[in-house]
Amino acid sequence: MSLKDLLSPFYVWKRAFEKPYTDKKPLQDRPGAERYRGFHKNDQEKCVGCGTCEAICQNAAIDMVPVKNIETGLHDSGLRPRIDYGRCCWCSLCVDICPSGSLSMSNEYIWADPDSESFRFIPGVDSKPWEKKEKGYKRSKGYGLLNYSRIGMKTLPLDQSLNSFLEIVKGYSREEAKAEAMRCVDCGLCVASCPAHMDIPDYIQAIREDDLSKALKLLYLTNPLPATCGRICTHNCEEVCALGVLGEPIAIRWLKRYIVDQIDKNQYNHILGEKFESRKEKIAIIGAGPAGLSAAYYLVTLGYKIKIFEATDKAGGMIRWGVPEYRMPADQLDKEVEYIINLGVQIEYKTKVGKDIAFREIYAEYDAIFISIGMNIPYKMEIPGEENPSVLPGLDFLDAVARDKKPVLGKSVAVIGGGNVAMDAARTARRLGSKVTVFYRRRKKDMPADQEEIEEAQAEQIEIITQTIPVKIEQSEDEKLLFTWNKAKMVDQGLGKRPKPIPIPKDVQTGKFDSVIPAIGQGPDYSFLTEDFLERIQFKRYKLRINRFGQTTDLKVFAGGDITNEKADAISAIADGYMVARGIDRFLTNKKQ
Repeated sequence: MSLKDLLSPFYVWKRAFEKPYTDKKPLQDRPGAERYRGFHKNDQEKCVGCGTCEAICQNAAIDMVPVKNIETGLHDSGLRPRIDYGRCCWCSLCVDICPSGSLSMSNEYIWADPDSESFRFIPGVDSKPWEKKEKGYKRSKGYGLLNYSRIGMKTLPLDQSLNSFLEIVKGYSREEAKAEAMRCVDCGLCVASCPAHMDIPDYIQAIREDDLSKALKLLYLTNPLPATCGRICTHNCEEVCALGVLGEPIAIRWLKRYIVDQIDKNQYNHILGEKFESRKEKIAIIGAGPAGLSAAYYLVTLGYKIKIFEATDKAGGMIRWGVPEYRMPADQLDKEVEYIINLGVQIEYKTKVGKDIAFREIYAEYDAIFISIGMNIPYKMEIPGEENPSVLPGLDFLDAVARDKKPVLGKSVAVIGGGNVAMDAARTARRLGSKVTVFYRRRKKDMPADQEEIEEAQAEQIEIITQTIPVKIEQSEDEKLLFTWNKAKMVDQGLGKRPKPIPIPKDVQTGKFDSVIPAIGQGPDYSFLTEDFLERIQFKRYKLRINRFGQTTDLKVFAGGDITNEKADAISAIADGYMVARGIDRFLTNKKQ
């Protein structure tokens, strides 16, 4: 021991003659440091109620609770974190991990109240004096416990893509899929936004655990076409992902695809192990599109005898005939259809109801009927000249290409429309060697096509001209088509309504093209329905009116897919098939009692 160690206690005595450091009014004179971790704040405009803060708190000091005037929606669980200061240790992990960045901590640290219950409060909801003060602990910019960057997806080089119909997106490797799955915070917001309410957090967890058999079983609980949805789903789930508030959402669609890409079709029966008792009731399904296939799968697993009447020579509906192979390879759809058929579903191909078999005959023979015919009648532009042979409706054009019939388009093509059919037609024409121009009547931001389709079309040198109203099509002397359009201005139609394009007087323009492909929408073909049946059912515009079980006003007949819902996408049709299967089972079960 040194001399300094012996004398050090005596150095304290010199403090006895110095001015004391004690504050006479500590409640007023001792503010916390600028970044002190004091009481919590929560920005309600940013918070989505994901519950990540609750999950990370090691002291169980945070509970997610419902809050008055905060409604549950697609982008918000409606729950908010309640802090229990009897448990909180002010570690700030909740702030560091908050995906939306809504949580922070004030530099206030003094709170006196005789009511112990007051120390369990909901920041941002229960009003406190420190809410609007800027000082306190906030997560530093660029810092966080989460990975906000999506694992990149390998794609076919542009020059190769434009010269073939090979699938553009390559898919994740095992390492890439697990890395992307690790980003998920298991908040579950995605489940509510998915029309099929797929168990997304659990199948992502199965990927993390490398248990793809479990993942496949989870997919088939609510979606029997996962390879399809893993490629062309509108992925509403990603739009509400908590990580998407400040960064890039989880690649939910690509992770779904990863699961089915890794499993050979010969393993499906072994993994899914579908076992069910046979029932005597027979159910007819009209249309083998996504809604029809989905309903067939769930009904056959309930034991019913299923027969699908399909007008074409293959199943899949618009997925097969309307989506190009560079987006949806036919062999992947075949894989899913084959599994459904192997379960016992019969499909009568090339059987058009109303022509090859009467609807009345089906109605008499079957215990229940599901109509899922989709929308396959292209709308007309109602302009002079559209009957010209070089004017090819978008659906007819895509159908021909899907059947390996290569329509002769010429060097320049005009595509009319702004939806996915228009984008698919434009990009397909581009791959057939044409220069393509897309004309759309509203603004680019109003286009109903998926944003990625629009961006990819532009990357493929497809020109998009907006605010153009078709006027007429004429044949020129050199056998070209003269397409005339009127430039439009957007006129506001009031709250909640889309702006309307109004022609600008005298601002008329004309372009010369070899062919024109209108793709402005499509409608249903109800010509197969008998008059007596039409008298018994109700329509809302051109949509069949149904109840929450998919049942029409003729209790024996159900409907779903594009002819009932407003979404017009594959996942919504698949969800309808699931709903109708349960509805038919309920109807037939109650009928027996």
